[in-house]
Amino acid sequence: MKKTVFILSLAALTLSSCGSKKKIAELEQKNKECQDLLNSTTVKLNMCLSEKEALSKQNEYLKQNNTDLINSSKELTVLTTKGAQNLEKSLESLKEKDLKIARLQDALTKKDSVTLALVTSLKGSVGVADPDIEVNVDKGVVFISISDKLLFKSGSYVVSDKAKEVLAKVAKVINDKPTFECMVEGHTDNVPFTRNAILLDNWDLSVKRSTAIIRVLTKELGVKPAQLIAAGRSEYIPLVDNNTAENRAINRRTRIVVLPKIDEFYDMIEKEMKNQKK
Repeated sequence: MKKTVFILSLAALTLSSCGSKKKIAELEQKNKECQDLLNSTTVKLNMCLSEKEALSKQNEYLKQNNTDLINSSKELTVLTTKGAQNLEKSLESLKEKDLKIARLQDALTKKDSVTLALVTSLKGSVGVADPDIEVNVDKGVVFISISDKLLFKSGSYVVSDKAKEVLAKVAKVINDKPTFECMVEGHTDNVPFTRNAILLDNWDLSVKRSTAIIRVLTKELGVKPAQLIAAGRSEYIPLVDNNTAENRAINRRTRIVVLPKIDEFYDMIEKEMKNQKK
């Protein structure tokens, strides 16, 4: 009977892990698509600026040409029909380019404003002046990184009382923004973990630490479970080389990735790109 229960538990854990990995892969793919689209948008913006400059020069030439015509003939009181039409077309073209540039700049500015506002909000809400807590942006994603020495004892996945004080402030930020999703990532150093009845390796430890934090956020601090994603990254995304005790301490961390309405921003950029093609 015990053996059956153990097998069922292991199967459930495997299925849960696969689901988390799939969700993480989907989010990372979505973020990559968003970054690729942003790069394409920036290229389009630079092309529009170049075209605007060329049209401005053409417009100045047309204005000067009309001035010369007026000076060469005192009896000519209006621009020639052809000159006026060319000038009108040039001005209309400039207005269209200005409108496209304004749309692209507005979309990019909105994205930057959302990111800046989120970082400022998180820093103000977390409000912890500690070198072991960092709020920053990495590849367009806002995150809170917390050193494991504030969260866990060595080799443990039991959340410390000091960590709960920090997590309470993080929970307030999440609860104030119910449309956000947050992925809680556990990271370890590369020191092999001593296998026991519960943990097999650093993969297990990193995932257990992630789920331990999620339990505190949901069961003790009122965060909606649907907003949270558990993820374990083990030792494979170090910040620095694991060649000293100090560096290994840096790599042992928990990262809370904040994902604010990525789909809405993606749709906004896509809409502006379609408007340019019309």
